[in-house]
Amino acid sequence: MNTIRFIMTAILFSSISQFCNSIDKKMSGELDNAEELNMVDETHNNVAPVSSEPSVRDICDTINSETDSSSTSGQQPMMEDIKELPDTMTIAMCGDIMMGTTFPEVELPANDGRDLFKDTKPITQRADLAVGNLEGALCDDGKSRKGSGPNTYSFRTPTNYAVNLSDAGYDFLSVANNHSLDFGEHGMDMTEQSLKGQDISYAGVKGRSEYAIVERNGVKYGICAFGHNPYTVMHTNLTTVKRILDTLRPQCDILVVSFHGGAEGADQNHLPEGTETFLGENRGNLREFTHFCIDNGADVIYGHGPHVTRCMEVYKNKFIVYSLGNFCTPYGMSLIGIKGYAPVVEIKIDRNGDFISGQIHSFIQKKGIGPLKDSTNSVAKEMKSLSESDIKNPQITISTNGEIRRISK
Repeated sequence: MNTIRFIMTAILFSSISQFCNSIDKKMSGELDNAEELNMVDETHNNVAPVSSEPSVRDICDTINSETDSSSTSGQQPMMEDIKELPDTMTIAMCGDIMMGTTFPEVELPANDGRDLFKDTKPITQRADLAVGNLEGALCDDGKSRKGSGPNTYSFRTPTNYAVNLSDAGYDFLSVANNHSLDFGEHGMDMTEQSLKGQDISYAGVKGRSEYAIVERNGVKYGICAFGHNPYTVMHTNLTTVKRILDTLRPQCDILVVSFHGGAEGADQNHLPEGTETFLGENRGNLREFTHFCIDNGADVIYGHGPHVTRCMEVYKNKFIVYSLGNFCTPYGMSLIGIKGYAPVVEIKIDRNGDFISGQIHSFIQKKGIGPLKDSTNSVAKEMKSLSESDIKNPQITISTNGEIRRISK
């Protein structure tokens, strides 16, 4: 659209310039005659008065001057500076991704994991932006920085598995979680190299990557990620959160926030009021955090961390999903009951980032295989129930088949 406008504007300027040149030539001839007449007028002390209004020639000189200046500087006409966004954009969001591990034992899916996303990738591939959470390191060696006690897990996925993520259509993955540094700085270096090699952006580790800007189809998506671990960019530090949002907002068209937070376990599927703690850690006041982000410029927020799905809401026209649960974790994590629920939430927003509509696509994980289509829509029904019980004065309704609609005012 901008290219067409530029061509039409250039043609218009060219036509005007040609017209002015013809006027200029004609007026030059008339000026010679006028000078002879003025000589006669001056002889009779009857000089014609000078007009204060700009002449046609004056206007043409101005246009030609501006056209020449534009050509010389290489700048396009002023209309080119006006950016038009699409009327609507789609974003597909997923939870935790850990495609298999080689530590402490080798537990990897068949075919190097190429079939893990076979049921879900039609959705993530078609979206304007596809995002998730990378739970663990992409590396081939290294020593775990964690111990071997209870509630201690380290995940190390082979680097050649990164291609599965790009093949599935992912544009951005959060690394702001408690497994990104399972294999230290070496593991993080390998993870970054692997993602960069697949043109997948990432953010969330302090001192490495506070945010990313992903451009797709002419739209700049600014994306930042927050976690609860000291080495992540922490969502409990609202001063830091605001600084990043303030920095990112002027650089993007749509601002997306990812967070890893909340207590873990099958009994943690409800969103509580106030601050959550787990294993002695502050896991965040997630209602306060998400609303703070939107109050400071965020358009879309997606969460993960509890290993179960949670509710969703629309706040000030902006979409929030509080947990997308385990998404593609074929080994190393419990997939019993609701821990195996693996939704893809696909939403449509307008050019202002306001929520229009959405769909919860239901999938359930099977050990060693990944997310498979859930024909009973049990995942959507679970998220519907949680949203109805945990969100007061909701602005959306969710059907039993997962359709998300705005409530008419």
